[in-house]
Parts: sequence; C-alpha cells; structure tokens
Amino acid sequence: MNKDPNKPAHITCAIIDDDPFISDLLMDKLTQHFPEIQVIAVATNGKEGIEKLKKFKPKLVFLDVEMNDMTGFEMLFKLPEIYFKTIFITSYSHYAIKAIRFNALDYLLKPIDLEELKNAITRFKNQDRQSYLSDPIHQALVNFSTPDIKEHVLTLNIQEGQLKIALKDILHIQGDRNYSQIYLANNKKEVVSKTLSDLAEILDSQYFFRCHKSHLVNRFHVQSLVNDFSIMLSSGMTLPISRRRKQSFQDWFSEKITS
Repeated sequence: MNKDPNKPAHITCAIIDDDPFISDLLMDKLTQHFPEIQVIAVATNGKEGIEKLKKFKPKLVFLDVEMNDMTGFEMLFKLPEIYFKTIFITSYSHYAIKAIRFNALDYLLKPIDLEELKNAITRFKNQDRQSYLSDPIHQALVNFSTPDIKEHVLTLNIQEGQLKIALKDILHIQGDRNYSQIYLANNKKEVVSKTLSDLAEILDSQYFFRCHKSHLVNRFHVQSLVNDFSIMLSSGMTLPISRRRKQSFQDWFSEKITS
C-alpha cells in the first residue's frame, strides 16, 4: 500500500477487485501519479471488501463490477451505510455499462487507462465530498431494488449538477444534433447535452423505441398508431414514425413486457 509518512495523504482509498493484476496496476498508477491518494485497503472479493470498508472507512473506493462471489452492486447492498464515493471498474459488459450510465455512475474500463483514471479522480475532487447522500450510487441502489421499471429514476449529469427523472414521467425525447429535449408528463421540458443515440443506448429498448431519427418514444405513454405513420401519445400529442420503422414499431408495441 502506498503509505508514505513524509507525504500525508488527503484522500484515503480502497481497491476491491478479484483480479490481482488489475489491483496492482491500479495501485502502481495511483502511487506514481497521485501522491495525495493513499491506498489503505485492498480486497479480492466482495466479502473481504465489506469487512475492509467497515474497518478502514476510505473516502474513495475503486470497485469491480463483477467479482467471483458477488457483483459490486450486491456488495454495496450489504453495507449498512455508504459514506464514500465509488468508481466502478469493469470489463466491457453491455449490461454493466448500461446500468452504470443509466445511473450516471463513474467507471473505468479494464485495462485501466491513465488518462481516464486522471479524469475520474478529477471528477471525484470536484464533487462535494460532504454530500455523500446525494451521490448517484444511492439512487442506483434504489433502482436496482425496485422491480417496477416505471419507478426507476434516470440520472443525467448536467452543467448545474444532476438531473433526475422518473421513467414513467417521460413522454418522449426529441433529438437536436448534440442535444436532446426530454418532454415530461407535467408539460415541462428538460434539455440535456446528450444525443438521441446516447439516450437510446442508455434506456431499455423494451420500453423506449426510436420511431424516427429525431424521436424516442416511451411505451408507457403510447396510445395507438394513427394515420399509418403517426403515434398518438397519452398527452394527445402525435409523433411521426418513419416508413422503414413502422413494422418494427408494431412488433415492439405488441410484444409482452417481460420484466
């Protein structure tokens, strides 16, 4: 562990990963490039991670998403409280990345790139480390423990901080180049600096369908297909559906929801 009595660290840190090579690589990068970070605990599985987090209480945790005994999210569920910031570590897994991005969580892909590590630590330093309850991990755990996806809350990073929107409240999303306008059931509209493709990748395709190059529609608010190439929403608004997407839309809308 990178403890140097002559250089007191300002940020205590733990690494929890079942791959010793990744843990060693990360520790080396932290030691060489981030003298203000002190690694005070390393664990090779979720059970050991829980024990060491309770004992050492670090401010920052690098956490493997998929370990042999449990996932990183399952490990967090088992903790009585979360008083630290989490940066997830993952191999490319579509499910894991989708869940992480939906909840605006920070993550690093294996093998760990130094520039990405620097960016993640910079984001950590720029956050208010006193407001742990506002950390998106808390909302993520609520989402994971809620079976009804309509009650899940999408978290997006915006200039002012974070925007949280319940999926059931999204009518549809309209893309405008590098921005998207999210239309809500309360007649409000939120503009975010994400492309429509970015949001389509994050949102569950079982519930959201790209009916047109500029529109993403929410199943919960679709009333019917009208005039062959228009969709009627619960608000009374109609959206266009492209000719080439019509059959796919009909197939999608007629499918039974499986979860």
